[in-house]
Amino acid sequence: MADSATIIVDDLTKTFRLKHVHSLKEMASRAVRGRQAEVDEFTALDSIDLRVAEGETLALLGFNGSGKSTLLKCISGVLTPDRGTVGVRGRLAGLIEVGAGFHPDLTGRENVFLNGAILGMTEKQITARFDEIVAFSEIEKFIDTEVKFYSSGMFLRLAFSVAVHTDPEVFLVDEILAVGDEPFQEKCITRIKELRDEGRTLVIVSHQLDMVEKLCRRAVLLEHGRMVADGPTSDVVRQMRGE
Repeated sequence: MADSATIIVDDLTKTFRLKHVHSLKEMASRAVRGRQAEVDEFTALDSIDLRVAEGETLALLGFNGSGKSTLLKCISGVLTPDRGTVGVRGRLAGLIEVGAGFHPDLTGRENVFLNGAILGMTEKQITARFDEIVAFSEIEKFIDTEVKFYSSGMFLRLAFSVAVHTDPEVFLVDEILAVGDEPFQEKCITRIKELRDEGRTLVIVSHQLDMVEKLCRRAVLLEHGRMVADGPTSDVVRQMRGE
């Protein structure tokens, strides 16, 4: 990468194609007539330029549909940009969707090893941290149960615990902290603060504005896929609230 930033986003554009077919009957009718479904393009991200420095804690803010999660998925590699580039320096761990990377027919124990490997850990490293991962998740009684029987909260506990025990240099967190009970949310926030204080690079998507003001020193505000503000979190939060 050309500079010392941990995350570099250059001229990032992401467009989705939306098909307007509302029923099987309509699909059959169009097939008989040889007509294609009507397609519109929706630009989720439009020419985004962003630099995140090593050790910086950044909040991505905006109302639903503004492009926050799409940007996070592009940074994580889950989505590929239609135009522009994304570069990330260092080991990346992301909590983008609850249960992502988990296999429903495997047990919690097996998924710890699977997800840990996906996040770049060796089997030896996972084994050494296994007890700590399970203890943090607080699902010891269910660790040998197939995860397809887990609630969304149990998914979150185990997924978060694995991710934060990989010692990520770059940590991405989507709105999934809203899942689960309040004590575990507080536990997650405490761990995120520890990662921040250790100098890890954090990018957090959340609608909990009071929380991100406490966690993040800088914020970016997105509207309709474009960046409209970038600065101290308190200033950007006030702008989002219309103050």
